Amino acid sequence: MTDITLLGVPLDCGKDRKGCLMGPDAYRVAGVAEALAELGHAVTDAGNLAPGPLPEVSGPAHLVDLAENVAWTGTLIEAGRAVDGMPIFLGGDHALAMGSVAGMAARAQDRNRPLFVLWLDAHSDFHTPHSTQSGNLHGCPVAYFTGQPGFDAFPAPPAPVPPDRVCMIGLRSVDGPEKTAVTAARVTTHDMREIDETGIAMPLRSFLAHVAQAGGDLHVSLDVDFLDPSIAPAVGTTVPGGATFREAHLVMEMLSESGLVSSLDLVELNPALDERGRTASLMVDLTASLMGRRIFDRPTQSFGA
Repeated sequence: MTDITLLGVPLDCGKDRKGCLMGPDAYRVAGVAEALAELGHAVTDAGNLAPGPLPEVSGPAHLVDLAENVAWTGTLIEAGRAVDGMPIFLGGDHALAMGSVAGMAARAQDRNRPLFVLWLDAHSDFHTPHSTQSGNLHGCPVAYFTGQPGFDAFPAPPAPVPPDRVCMIGLRSVDGPEKTAVTAARVTTHDMREIDETGIAMPLRSFLAHVAQAGGDLHVSLDVDFLDPSIAPAVGTTVPGGATFREAHLVMEMLSESGLVSSLDLVELNPALDERGRTASLMVDLTASLMGRRIFDRPTQSFGA
């Protein structure tokens, strides 16, 4: 049994297109707490977090809601670091990972353990405030928590995650500057072309062996757009060719069997774009697989009227 704390993060400032504000409540309506409790876990819903006062900050003029992103990052570092058991961050857009991962890295350092990050996403999110052309800070969290330069407006990560402890699976939309930066930083990457050729289990198994050998904690950051939009339409950054239902559940079950996962992000769910709640339900189902549900236990779902 695991002590799980649900932290609602109605963060919707990492991009221009709004809607992720409603994500935490959509997960609750889809039964995330009940699904985890049915598996025998002790679940505490800590409610929704709120950012602190907006700081006076400066940065490139095209950045979207810089002060709000900075405020959220500080709040999430403190909130995550204070959780004793397993926090699940119910987002919210992916800018929340600046704070959630930095907080988990600080907590791991407090425990004298290294933190590793599994980034399940169509995008590498390795821009900095100076390299992003869109100004959307949800494309910057990995650069932030790995300690890349350019985040002067943000609180310094208490324990930057070395880039070689980050593994990205599912990539299929990475622009030129990001590809150059990710390669130079020596982040481990597996795009969907590789997954199509070799399968998803082999690279994940290799990464998990690395985490286990180092005695590390593992943070999993699951973006809705890791999944193919045919099964998960409720995201504003859909990219065709994502993980299938079976691939996604295989990843979650392998993570469960590893016993390494210590924290989780569920991000980029936009309920306004969903179809009768199917994406929220799938994300909850994947979370249940991560926390011990197996194929024989999975209930039949109906999305009919």
